[in-house]
Amino acid sequence: MALLSVTRLTKTFGGLTAVSDLDMEISRGELVGLIGPNGAGKTTVFNLLTGIYPPTSGQIVLDCDGKPRQIGGLRPDKISKAGLARTFQNIRLFKNLSVLDNVRIAMHQNVRYGVLSGFLHLPSYMREEKRVREESLALLDIFNLASKHDEMAGNLPYGEQRRLEIVRAIATRPQLLLLDAPAAGMNPAETAQLTSTIAQLREQFGVTILLIEHDMSVVMTICERIYVMDYGKLIAHGTPDEIKADPRLIEAYLGEDIDNA
Repeated sequence: MALLSVTRLTKTFGGLTAVSDLDMEISRGELVGLIGPNGAGKTTVFNLLTGIYPPTSGQIVLDCDGKPRQIGGLRPDKISKAGLARTFQNIRLFKNLSVLDNVRIAMHQNVRYGVLSGFLHLPSYMREEKRVREESLALLDIFNLASKHDEMAGNLPYGEQRRLEIVRAIATRPQLLLLDAPAAGMNPAETAQLTSTIAQLREQFGVTILLIEHDMSVVMTICERIYVMDYGKLIAHGTPDEIKADPRLIEAYLGEDIDNA
């Protein structure tokens, strides 16, 4: 059974069909790309997978524990607890909170104390808060952000804000991580560092990754399979070499020479 199975997924807004009969399957441990021109429906797919939009029709099945679960239409918090997390193309950090607090907030969906314990600051609450702080700092250290744990998230350079958003997503302990254009707005050095970081995520955290990215150098370097969308429909699927070998896709949907991207 695949970790994620999407069957005939469709989303309409009035008379506009943003996603039409999309089929997609992702196995555990894969790093898969989802590409296509602006307006192709890629981010709408992410919004459907994470509960921001309910599907008009179709199924989204997540199988994190051997018990396949239909998650289409569930609230985002329920989907997150089921094992799916995401980042956004437009960074959505709590910019007026510290770097550490951004990660601690994400970890609190997995805390093991109740409301009463938290209200009264009982020993179980104190133990859990200590654990959350230590694990948050350890995650920040992996992403070279521990030294800035007291800084306001909004004061970080752009590339570090991107990394912090990934840390926050990882802190929810997902089995499937969706990255929405993580290299957007980055300079070449930041992009190279991010590419290396994404490639290491599977090994370090055992997470499966679905990636939207416009930078073809990132996609072709780290993705094992690629889905191509246009006008809300899936038009191609294959390995990076198979995608690169189709000149019609390069010209019509990417507008660039992938080999030189």
